[in-house]
Amino acid sequence: MKRIFMKHYLFKSIIFLLALSTILSCKQNKQEYNAENALDIRFKNLKKYPVDSLAFPRSYQITKDKIKKVPSKDWTSGFYAGNLWQIYEITKDEAYKNLAKKWTAFIEKEKFNDRTHDMGFKVFCSFGNGLNHENNQEYKDIIVKSAQTLITRYNDTVESIRSWSFNKERWDFPVIIDNMMNLELLFEATKISKDSTFHKIAVKHANTTLKNHFRADNSTWHVLDYNPTKGNVRMRVTHQGINDDSSWARGQGWAIYGFTMAYRYTKDKRYLNQAKATAAFVLNHKNLPEDGIPYWDYDAPNIPNEPRDVSAGAIVASALIELYGFTKEESYLNYSKKFLKNVQTSTYILPGNIEAPFILDHSSGDWSKRAEMDEPIVYGDYYFLEALLRIKSL
Repeated sequence: MKRIFMKHYLFKSIIFLLALSTILSCKQNKQEYNAENALDIRFKNLKKYPVDSLAFPRSYQITKDKIKKVPSKDWTSGFYAGNLWQIYEITKDEAYKNLAKKWTAFIEKEKFNDRTHDMGFKVFCSFGNGLNHENNQEYKDIIVKSAQTLITRYNDTVESIRSWSFNKERWDFPVIIDNMMNLELLFEATKISKDSTFHKIAVKHANTTLKNHFRADNSTWHVLDYNPTKGNVRMRVTHQGINDDSSWARGQGWAIYGFTMAYRYTKDKRYLNQAKATAAFVLNHKNLPEDGIPYWDYDAPNIPNEPRDVSAGAIVASALIELYGFTKEESYLNYSKKFLKNVQTSTYILPGNIEAPFILDHSSGDWSKRAEMDEPIVYGDYYFLEALLRIKSL
């Protein structure tokens, strides 16, 4: 009997020790992952990427080890220079600043490109970030010229800036929620030039978007098409969401960010209230995962087996830090902290052995083309870095 008892005791002791060993091993593994070191490795991959005016890195296919490279006319071109400026701000390493200046210079010709509304993304994310670090008159002149070009797409009947020039057989005057982001360029152009024209057009565009772009639950449609001669809304549809009535995740981020930013320049309480209302829609959505990293569309049919969109979460996280500054609403800051904590893990930071100029995995791009879904994308990195800097500055 005593021998049986001893065997039983020994068996239980072994099980306990194995369990304890597993727990300690898991704890050790968690401690071994150092996000700061992992980010430093990722940053250095941007430093190693060859400078090429025709090869702005946009996204990366891990399975094919293939970087998607685009020219300056692509709407994403300004983010890479912006990433370098922001990494310089984080690290104080002059090498990033010098690279940022080179990549920023490649975008200057876009100040004449009147075939797109994406002037803010291209020019302000690059030259605007540059101005944060040096009082460069040339940068200021480029921003003002870019604003002059952008407002050529403004229609005084619609009281909006036209977004796209393609799909003319379907749309007469499309305006997308993303376009709110380009208003920062106009607001800043007025501050630089003292010409109020840019500010006034930005306000009119924001007012029209506020009036027409939101549903009763404060989510936003992606695309509104207007009659350019009468000014009325022809249709409310999507281009990148799962369907016309869905809530495309990045679009909700653009709305929160865009109206928070518009409030910064105007102090119009309607803009603040809309940012808060759409933030509530996102933060309280039944399909927002516990970790705060959204699926690419809140209405995607196969949740939880749908791609995440780190870029959408990063845009919201960055916007909510600013919105917290205006409101002191703790839930905004809590979301941003949670998002930043959960993406600074081995699940989302690209492994050190991947030699590509990107930081985070699992952003999602354009569902309409089934392109860049669940991949590293340059604007996911941009708004992640911006959120890091914003939370540090509180």
